[in-house]
Amino acid sequence: MADASSVHDFTVKDASGKDVHLSIYKGKVLLIVNVASKCGLTNSNYTELGQLYEMYKDQGLEILAFPCNQFGGQEPGTNEEIVEFVCTRFKAKYPIFDKVDVNGEDTAPIYKFLKSSKTGPFGDNIKWNFAKFLVDKQGHVREWYAPTTCPLSIQKDIKQLLGSS
Repeated sequence: MADASSVHDFTVKDASGKDVHLSIYKGKVLLIVNVASKCGLTNSNYTELGQLYEMYKDQGLEILAFPCNQFGGQEPGTNEEIVEFVCTRFKAKYPIFDKVDVNGEDTAPIYKFLKSSKTGPFGDNIKWNFAKFLVDKQGHVREWYAPTTCPLSIQKDIKQLLGSS
């Protein structure tokens, strides 16, 4: 991680355990979110993330969802169960990745990078499910939004990054 200068320098696991080099997202605006299936914020966030994806995917937006069980045990399922829930109930078409820790000793390297790139709304740690990181086309973190920030409320920021080369 010490050598990482952008999100594109990382390799993560998808929900089926395969390596995904985030360099495949060069030139795309990314919204990276730690997600959970049994949270009070689940319905509104998954619904609005799906709406954002449908509105902006053809312009270059990708949403990367990382399940996390660190907040109230609200993502207890296996990767397969999580993908089935999200894709069936919310018709998600964006990628769901391997379950990760976003805080503490076992924080996933991508989340260490995200948190070190931008001070969060509540300091250095992610406080709950559905914290959102907006990443520009070059892989640099531009914004860190609180879990309670509605995905549709950040359209202006997304459009601004999509319009820049």
